Amino acid sequence: MDSLRNPYTPNAGASPESIVGRDEQTLAFTILLTRLSRGRTGQSMIVTGLRGVGKTVLLNEFVDIARRERWEVVEVEASKHDDDRFRRTMFSQLRAALLRLSPRARWTDRGRRAAEVLSAFALTATQDGFTVSWDIPPAEGLADHGDLGMDLTDVFVALGEAAEEQGRGLALLVDEVQFLKASQLEALIQAVHKTVQRKLPITFVGAGLPQIAELAGDAKSYAERLFTFPKIDSLSNDDARKALTEPASTEGVEFDEDAVRLAVSITQGYPYFIQELGYQVWEVATEDRITRTDVEAAQEAYEDKLDSSFFRVRLDRATTLQTAYMRAMAELGPEPQKASDVARIMGRESTQVAPTRAELIDMGLLYTPDHGYAAFTVPDFDKFMIRAVPELVVPEIQRRRRKKDA
Repeated sequence: MDSLRNPYTPNAGASPESIVGRDEQTLAFTILLTRLSRGRTGQSMIVTGLRGVGKTVLLNEFVDIARRERWEVVEVEASKHDDDRFRRTMFSQLRAALLRLSPRARWTDRGRRAAEVLSAFALTATQDGFTVSWDIPPAEGLADHGDLGMDLTDVFVALGEAAEEQGRGLALLVDEVQFLKASQLEALIQAVHKTVQRKLPITFVGAGLPQIAELAGDAKSYAERLFTFPKIDSLSNDDARKALTEPASTEGVEFDEDAVRLAVSITQGYPYFIQELGYQVWEVATEDRITRTDVEAAQEAYEDKLDSSFFRVRLDRATTLQTAYMRAMAELGPEPQKASDVARIMGRESTQVAPTRAELIDMGLLYTPDHGYAAFTVPDFDKFMIRAVPELVVPEIQRRRRKKDA
């Protein structure tokens, strides 16, 4: 069929033609904004899930909801920057948000006060060639403590008061939250906590890998009461069918029932996998009725594309020892694996490979669902590792193969 009409979007964070299975989260976000707008409090959220389940897509949906509600939006993708760089980023983004909330020529006392607090916040981030690019004098005694949490709290309160005066709100949406330093996550939680106490229309909503709930709890003990941590996963069977068939239907193309069943089985309902398989099926199909044969014909191209992009970019970042650790995990299966079992497969002691495990967690390739266990952050990564690294020299794997061959 015509590639120009292909309705599937297997791209990082790209919104699909049809977003399904996320009504609970979008409703919760809408209620949160409505409550804050009315001077009431509500638990914000940090969405967690594996790679490819649609966390970034959901954040983009939150952006659309917030703008429809006339909220100002700041979007940030977290990176492993030091606190000084974090201050610079927050200053630049929040300054722009203040100017969108209220142009400088129409600032009230609250608007100017928020600008002065932002100037004070930026003062400690003026080295290395960075300068505050506006002539607003800094506030005295606010956002100038030299403590990131206290300073960001002053900024959030000042911006919240300015937004409240305008009958608006400000939503800070942060993707890849797990890459924030502990001090930065703690500062954000502390700042949001104060705005909740003041009943101000400002909030922080994040998305990240499954370990975020634990990291937030470690940062501030009250995080579990301040936030909800909805986990999004593969779609239900019905929602997976909709995600596959509805985009095609918009182009006048229908799926045979057995084609849908096979496609859902292959993708296991993971949103990104559905988009990739749908894209490849569209490219091989020749009629406006997609059959099981079309899905079977597209499966090899689908797997090759996942291997060469979605999976490969993660493996390419790993060192030889990190690759060996992940390959040993894959040998044990897709479930979370005990650290001691992985070490045994590698022919080592747990203490010897513990630093490698920690590095993989820090890189976002593994997470810890339970104490002493680790799991891949990407679905089906175990199968990919076995395909991609079939001959890795790991003593226990070699022993198992010799035993099997015998």
